[in-house]
Amino acid sequence: MSPKSQTVKSETLNNINKSKGKTHLYLNPNVAGLKESPTLRINQHCRELQAAGKHIYKLGLGQSPFPVPEPVVNALRLYAPQKDYLHVQGLPELRQAVADFHRKKDGVDIFPENVIIGPGSKELLFLLQMVFDGEVIIPSPSWVSYLPQARIIGNVIHVIHTSPNEQWRLLPEHLDEFCSKNRDSSDKPYLLILNYPGNPDGITYNEDNIKLLAEAARRNNIYILSDEIYGQLNHKGNHVSIAKYYPEGTIISSGLSKWCGAGGWRLGTFSFPPNLHWLMEAMAAVASETYTSVSAPIQYAAIQAFLCGAEIENYLWHARKILAVLGNAITADLKEGNILVNDPTGGFYLFLDFTPLEANLNKRGIENGGELCDRLLEECGVAILPGADFNRPFDELSARLSYVDFDGAKALAASYTIPLHDPLPDDFVSQYCGNVTEAIKKIVEWANKPG
Repeated sequence: MSPKSQTVKSETLNNINKSKGKTHLYLNPNVAGLKESPTLRINQHCRELQAAGKHIYKLGLGQSPFPVPEPVVNALRLYAPQKDYLHVQGLPELRQAVADFHRKKDGVDIFPENVIIGPGSKELLFLLQMVFDGEVIIPSPSWVSYLPQARIIGNVIHVIHTSPNEQWRLLPEHLDEFCSKNRDSSDKPYLLILNYPGNPDGITYNEDNIKLLAEAARRNNIYILSDEIYGQLNHKGNHVSIAKYYPEGTIISSGLSKWCGAGGWRLGTFSFPPNLHWLMEAMAAVASETYTSVSAPIQYAAIQAFLCGAEIENYLWHARKILAVLGNAITADLKEGNILVNDPTGGFYLFLDFTPLEANLNKRGIENGGELCDRLLEECGVAILPGADFNRPFDELSARLSYVDFDGAKALAASYTIPLHDPLPDDFVSQYCGNVTEAIKKIVEWANKPG
């Protein structure tokens, strides 16, 4: 299948936003019309609805349900007195731990001098897009912030629309076709942002997929920012980094927010190959003039996380086991309810396609994903986000669901009582993840209601 591609320029986006209302005379046109990130906005809206007394199923924000591992929390307590500014590139001991982590987990030779620590991988991505003088490629659907960041900076970004029949994966032929059509229009290099396991789709790539994609990137001289923030939540624990097969052209993005459950700690990492050290140096220079350095106690505590000792490895295997069982159970229910969805293979997301119910939804005045999500929240108290927030077409009846509305600490404690290689009990999902399963039933019933 040949994917559709789309090129978005800052000027075009400005014109769209100006049509919505007069832009303030002194406002940077690149941020005119920019709104709060949809994932943060839906989370705040859910809080307001809950405060008003309404029961809400919070499947909008993608925040890990699991607690930060105890060894990491204990390390933060120990290093709370650390108060000095640290090196802008990050604490040397932490950079060493991150490099060792990628050698151990991904089989990639990362050196500590080529690691930079930032206040979340989102900020590091913004700095990378700022210092990289090229054009950006993202597969669609994609995480909500890739496109807005490019727009803020004024970059050109190319969107390649993937297909649910191909499990929303970017294929080598997509890159080849894109480059054959676009190489003559610009002499600037390309940066591909590749996120897997994926947000919003919960899909990953196997080793054969990755090898072929790496060859295509090398063949077309494309740099890759491999956003592997969910890598350690691959449900089978066999995540493969594309840097293993394209080391000279790949930057690995990781952090504490997803696999370590520490989103609010705000610590991200970028790991560069030696030949791209110049990019990291430029990012560090800009960082030195903006955020200076990441919180010292959190950097010291993060060392314990990236050492990934036996206790944290055990934590990860149980988290994967719970997410896999829950993801597969609710996927089966959604499919039975005539909603198209791929089986998840990592992370905690599903990307839903309501097209089989389009005629029925149209009769009820629902013609796009935004209207679908608004009505679902209003009528059922279930919060999910429309596909348009993830760079899908506006009129597409698609949505992202984040299956994290359960007490991860209780679920982990229950899972720990069961040998790791034994299956979870049949009633585990209903007993410990009941809010999620109830929400899925409500979605299916609501979507199938006669028009």
